[in-house]
Amino acid sequence: MRTHDSVSILIFNTSRQCFVVVKQFRPAVYMCEVERHHPQVFQHQAKESFSRLDDPLPAVVGVTYELCAGIVDKPDLSLEEIACEEVLEECGYRVPVTDLRRITSYRSGVGVTGSRQTLFYAEVTDQMRTGKGGGQPEEGELIEVVEIPLEDSMKFAYDETLPKTMGVIFSFMWFQNNIAPKLLKK
Repeated sequence: MRTHDSVSILIFNTSRQCFVVVKQFRPAVYMCEVERHHPQVFQHQAKESFSRLDDPLPAVVGVTYELCAGIVDKPDLSLEEIACEEVLEECGYRVPVTDLRRITSYRSGVGVTGSRQTLFYAEVTDQMRTGKGGGQPEEGELIEVVEIPLEDSMKFAYDETLPKTMGVIFSFMWFQNNIAPKLLKK
């Protein structure tokens, strides 16, 4: 299996004091929910054939909240340049490379891919929004841009009814430890 490393970006809108995340359908999440609700579909079946569901689950069970992110597949661009492209493409904000702050990198998908993800932080303002975001539909991306108010962020992070990636939880905690204390002093 060939995999790509990736970048993800924690985006904080200082104009509105909110985080900018994305919401999108993930087929793997959907199939896990199908298996959880309809285990008979996967029993006694060859791996390439599945029985038809008489009562399919709504697509919304496959939707997750995530940080803006993208794969590293452009060898001529730096990680920072790829991150800036993703912020513009997915969320509609034009962020200069010099405005990105590298938080850390870590292994993601260690049970399957073991790829490296590099996490960045970017502050944006309403004036930096130059597009609507939403990804590239021609590449199968159907992305909804979502704002999470700062005051609700930790409740959001721990709310298990809202499916989210570990990156969202970690980055919100990082923000609380590293950025929020400075906001209180202003």
